[in-house]
Amino acid sequence: MNFSIRIPLALAASLIATTGTLKAETLQQLAGHTHYHGIAYARSGSAKLLLATHHGVFAVDAAGEATQVSPLHDYMGFSPDPADPLAYYASGHPSTGGNSGFLKSTDGGGSWQHISDGLNGPVDFHQMDVSAADPKTIYGGFGGLQVSHDGGVTWVMAGELPGELIAIAASGTKAAIVYAATKTGLQASEDGGASWKPIAFSGEAVSLVEAEADGTLYAYVVGKGLMHTNESATANWELLSNVFADGIPLHLAVNPAKRSQIALTTHLNGVWESSDSGLSWVQLGQ
Repeated sequence: MNFSIRIPLALAASLIATTGTLKAETLQQLAGHTHYHGIAYARSGSAKLLLATHHGVFAVDAAGEATQVSPLHDYMGFSPDPADPLAYYASGHPSTGGNSGFLKSTDGGGSWQHISDGLNGPVDFHQMDVSAADPKTIYGGFGGLQVSHDGGVTWVMAGELPGELIAIAASGTKAAIVYAATKTGLQASEDGGASWKPIAFSGEAVSLVEAEADGTLYAYVVGKGLMHTNESATANWELLSNVFADGIPLHLAVNPAKRSQIALTTHLNGVWESSDSGLSWVQLGQ
């Protein structure tokens, strides 16, 4: 099962040179020349959503038009800072090639500062998340599971990553708990990534996992749908919906200002939004 699309950065350079970085385009147009690596609700300014892509961060408005707001860069890992509405973290590849290490934006994704190389870096965190329980605790996957307890300045190796990993999510209630979505089920670590155990959907492909500050835990199970539960009851899951056409959801964001509002992206570059806590969905930009 293929969960990624690679587009050469040279193509992006020609696109930016042609269209200009501030020109708005539809989500359909954007999907035609890049791939989405992360999504977050914009917590300041006029944008509705932020999309981290293979070729920059794009602000999406209520009409579904996207405008590039960041420098040209492949933002493979992308997570908002729960403690600061203007702050975001990222990792990936600069347009010049190589790995970027760990980055931070303090202006809503417009500019980025290199914070550290990570352990054995410069790192390229494809899987990365910030703990809502302790925003200084950040997990990233590179050569194993790395963890920082000081906002990304220093890192240690927490342990091995689960096999066939797709995504990770830091617990919303306990900084030492982290979840792993894999092609063979959902796993959890209760010791900061030192050890793992299966907790749900054994033998099934789980393409996303997302944990919220109120304890809500989301997972998408391929062939089954978007599920949710509470972190205190991971043996009991409820199906929300499975209406994403042929798309497999990969990244999910909950609006912290209105938790009934949820957005997600799929492996086909679809952007979907729900206003009723995930029960019904509309595809943006259609």
